[in-house]
Amino acid sequence: ALRDKLPSASSQAAIAEMQTRFESERSAREIEVLQRDKEIQSLVLHRQRLLRNALLVMLLLLAILAAVAVSRYRLKKRSEEALQEKNRQLEVAHRLVELERDKSEQLLLNVLPPAIAGRLKDRETTIADRYSEATILFADLVGFTRLSQRMDAESLVRMLNDIFTRFDALTDKYGLEKIKTIGDCYMVVGGVPEAKPDHCAAMAAMALDMIRELDAFNAASGQSLQIRIGINTGAVVAGVIGRKKFIYDLWGDAVNTASRMESHGEPSRIHATAAVVDRIGHLYRFEERGEIDVKGKGMMKTWF
Repeated sequence: ALRDKLPSASSQAAIAEMQTRFESERSAREIEVLQRDKEIQSLVLHRQRLLRNALLVMLLLLAILAAVAVSRYRLKKRSEEALQEKNRQLEVAHRLVELERDKSEQLLLNVLPPAIAGRLKDRETTIADRYSEATILFADLVGFTRLSQRMDAESLVRMLNDIFTRFDALTDKYGLEKIKTIGDCYMVVGGVPEAKPDHCAAMAAMALDMIRELDAFNAASGQSLQIRIGINTGAVVAGVIGRKKFIYDLWGDAVNTASRMESHGEPSRIHATAAVVDRIGHLYRFEERGEIDVKGKGMMKTWF
């Protein structure tokens, strides 16, 4: 019995020792596991912090990018609006320039024949052309000087404007070129600067219509004005002189003779030279005036 008990006691002691060691090892294992759990939790928390910080950085970057995009969009929008406004202003300025250019063009065409205006715009500096034949007309209002002494300036200019506007319409009607007005004197040419085969006949028709137009003006205004008209045909030189207030003008003996026909004529009559009769004597009735002493020309045979 004693022998049976001794192994049992030693076994129990061994078992107890083994249990103690197991418990100790288990405790050590648990402590190790706990430490590893703490390390894992620490790593998890660190990772979460990293993820959170990365997310915050990403959100911040996205916010910055969004702000930059919005700013660029607004800047682009403002730039586009500014560009559109500039384009609109340029368009308006372009239209104004076009209008002013059209006004200048119209003004130039009111002063010069279209062909001559075109040559001046092409920077042609000297314009002087010789024409072998043209018909020149001078017309003067009879008694205008006396009338101007008893009329106020505004009424006088208004009356002249009315009369000369009627004459301007006749130059357009017959395809002639108005050269200028000097006081109450009106000067027209046919066949210059554009060729016109019937320039002499057209000028005679205009001269007759000028008398009719003045009669119509007198009837409408209660005036009793008369007109003296002189015409001549011959060679002329035409061109533009000067650089300021320039006009298209004519020179030559034929021009001087036409002026003399007007100054030596009679009221409400058309005083013509032999050159005019030679060209249109078969188209109109001419009354021979005979020879008269023309200033600067001597004795000349003329017709009405």
